[in-house]
Amino acid sequence: MRFFNSKYYFREFLSKYLELTNFYKNQELMKKFLMLAMLIAVVSCKTDDVKKKIYNTGDKEITQADIWNGTFSPKRMNVLNSMNGDFYSLLNSENNVTSVDKYSYKTLEKVETIVSSKDLPELQNISSYSFNEDESILILGTNFKKIYRRSYSGTFYAYNIASKKLSLIGKDIQEPVFSPDNKKVAFAKDNNLYIKNVLTNTTTQVTRDGKKNSIINGTTDWVYEEEFGLVRAFEWSKDSRYIAFLRFDESNVPTFSMDITGNKLYPEQQVFKYPKAGEKNADVSLHMYNVGTRRTNKIALGDYEYIPRIKWSNNNNILIATTLNRHQNNLNLHKVNALRSSSVLLLNETDKAYVDIHDNLTFLSDNSFIWTSEKDGYNHIYHYNFNGKLINQVTKGNWDVTRYYGCDEQKKRIYYQSAEINSINRGVYGIDLDGNNKELLSYGDGQSSASFSDNLNYFINTYSSANTPPVYDLYKADGTKIKNIVNNDELKKELAEYKMSPKEFSTIEINGNKLNMWMIKPVDFDENKQYPMLMFQYSGPGSQQVSNRWNASNDYWHNMLAQKGMIVVCVDGRGTGLKGAEFKKVTQKELGKYEVEDQIAAAKKLAERSYIDENKIGIWGWSYGGFMSTNCLLKGNDIFSMAIAVAPVTSWRFYDSIYTERYMTTPQENASGYDDNSPINYANLLEGDYLLVHGTGDDNVHVQNSYRMINALIEANKQFDMFVVPDRTHGIYKGKNMRLNLYTKMTNFVEDKLINKSTKIKG
Repeated sequence: MRFFNSKYYFREFLSKYLELTNFYKNQELMKKFLMLAMLIAVVSCKTDDVKKKIYNTGDKEITQADIWNGTFSPKRMNVLNSMNGDFYSLLNSENNVTSVDKYSYKTLEKVETIVSSKDLPELQNISSYSFNEDESILILGTNFKKIYRRSYSGTFYAYNIASKKLSLIGKDIQEPVFSPDNKKVAFAKDNNLYIKNVLTNTTTQVTRDGKKNSIINGTTDWVYEEEFGLVRAFEWSKDSRYIAFLRFDESNVPTFSMDITGNKLYPEQQVFKYPKAGEKNADVSLHMYNVGTRRTNKIALGDYEYIPRIKWSNNNNILIATTLNRHQNNLNLHKVNALRSSSVLLLNETDKAYVDIHDNLTFLSDNSFIWTSEKDGYNHIYHYNFNGKLINQVTKGNWDVTRYYGCDEQKKRIYYQSAEINSINRGVYGIDLDGNNKELLSYGDGQSSASFSDNLNYFINTYSSANTPPVYDLYKADGTKIKNIVNNDELKKELAEYKMSPKEFSTIEINGNKLNMWMIKPVDFDENKQYPMLMFQYSGPGSQQVSNRWNASNDYWHNMLAQKGMIVVCVDGRGTGLKGAEFKKVTQKELGKYEVEDQIAAAKKLAERSYIDENKIGIWGWSYGGFMSTNCLLKGNDIFSMAIAVAPVTSWRFYDSIYTERYMTTPQENASGYDDNSPINYANLLEGDYLLVHGTGDDNVHVQNSYRMINALIEANKQFDMFVVPDRTHGIYKGKNMRLNLYTKMTNFVEDKLINKSTKIKG
């Protein structure tokens, strides 16, 4: 249920004011209040040029075709790759020709075309590219074949930029990476690791025991890819003398299989290793390959269950390996000496619940390092020396750092994104390494996200809010705006013709907590009427749906439902993110308990409002949200009369080990936590209307979840609706008109069960 800042573009890109009350808790009240006033003034200045409300009462109605045929798609920048110096590159496509082009951060003008497919007869299309370390060679990829959600095999070439020579690295290979000395390329194929010498055109096979559904070398298994976001599991040392890699022995991991119907006479089976909660995980080990001697040594790391990250320090011989125990609440950073094939502990971090895995470990020139942690209750940036001793905590406060962008050592300046303004907004900040001179560099409200140049001199800021479609601006690192790159004024004009209602942000007090909420009302809202209400949520640990950002497809769908005469509401309950560790981790060992209680309580409290029809309240969600909507309909059958669950988990016993046990421990240890919150065990409580949707090719949340729910409903003699979609994966999107068909089904269900049975004048 997990984006990655990768130079391989075939992977997913994910595609993401301190409250006054906090000031009144401090002793220096007046000083803090003045600081807040200054911050608001800065925010106002920075947002005036983009904050223009686009909502009005146009005459056009939103249609399903508008939503799914791209009518409301904003213009976006291509995913850019920062290069050495003040440059970046883009993979562009025009008239069936793809090219890698170089641009200047200073001017945003194209400097040169580095390579074009029209000049390479061997390549019909460039699907991905990555540079070697000094940017003299490109690795170009094509002919991709999908493995899992983030992994692909393909045909890869090395392109020498100076000589314009193209040479084949390999076919049906994964994750090719140049050595820092540019002489070799390491890659994975058929679960083994290889090294190709590009000077002699010879290939060395590093491992020989790789076998499908048994042994994997250099890449990861299904669950690591899905939950740790890790595909490539090997790393070159800085001096090109060693390759550190992970080996997965999944021989004893239980196998899951799915029938893929396709268009053939007989279905095919997809068979893969999938460790469910409490079941056997792959045995993962760290190995060090000496390129010169061609010898491999296994590295002892003590007791652990997972190795979610490996990364070389700035010492040629020292690798840092991250290990976790099975409960994921005890994390170690190990200093691995490649010369001695030994390791010592660098840093240990524990938590009562769990420790998150991230990619923020950054080594400075003296091998001191940057690390982020929730150990003070909020996610913050820390600076340690190479012996693991804390130098200082860089950021502090009752707010979370949400992204770490990098450290400019020359200026001793760190750049990051945080929810400091408040939990539904994101700002980009700069702060000195010693924790002084913090400055907001971006717009204050809404969502700002930065893409920095490699030397951290410039960044391209992506800004949006609920009222403002994406705006791309070029900035200097000190926060000086240089120029606008992309705005979306045309989309604003287009939307002005439609019946669009704004999201009304607020908080609602539920079970002793102020929860973030948005509400969408019909354009012609009349407080003397009563309207049906549909609640939308996801609710998974650390997630956020109530956020001041631009519309996604669901937001247009919700607006379409509003124009049909209903109110749509979203409440982020306990367990969701950006409000500190305690709020996020309160659901530990009880997924589906407190989150469900909050949604039920919120529905009841909202039903007290005179304009909401308490007899017609529905809820819907996808994945974790489907788990939630199902539970809410059952356990909240006195308030919810309808639910839609898309690709729901119905028992955490069926879901994967890493995600589930992070929050629940194992079923053997916590049986009641699993069973007391499983909707399968409460099918007899169904009183309202229920639509269950699932794709049979879902390798993430298996259709087994819905099949078991269906059986439970049948045994309880309960009537329900279902929509089973052949071969579709968790996103249920592939194929002509798939989303249009699905959302038409959902719209008809909402209209039939809520809208057409409600809306009445008070009294």
